[in-house]
Amino acid sequence: MTGPASAVDAVGEIAEVLAALADPTRRRLLDALAARGEATATTLAAELPVSRQAVVKHLAVLDRAGLVEGRRRGREVRYAVSARPLDATARWMARLAEEWDARLAAIKRIAESGPGPGSGA
Repeated sequence: MTGPASAVDAVGEIAEVLAALADPTRRRLLDALAARGEATATTLAAELPVSRQAVVKHLAVLDRAGLVEGRRRGREVRYAVSARPLDATARWMARLAEEWDARLAAIKRIAESGPGPGSGA
């Protein structure tokens, strides 16, 4: 589906990803998961200066943003990075950068073209 509703959904997803990535502890969790492949909250808490309960709360935020997936194995939940939301956010940021590059190039062309006829200069 491509239309106004899907565009709104995409904006909401990107906003949720950016909000989740705004916290340095969550970024560290993502880095640790990316390096390990998967890990439990207990394993991740051992690597960070926060409690296991804090790690679980951070993982819940990352899960809501779609950045991690938790899979239950017996009594444990093992988490892994989900790259799809990061890819979508990176594509949005690249399009935004291209738009700004085009705008800045236009401003540069105008500034370098010098005064126009009738400008009194």
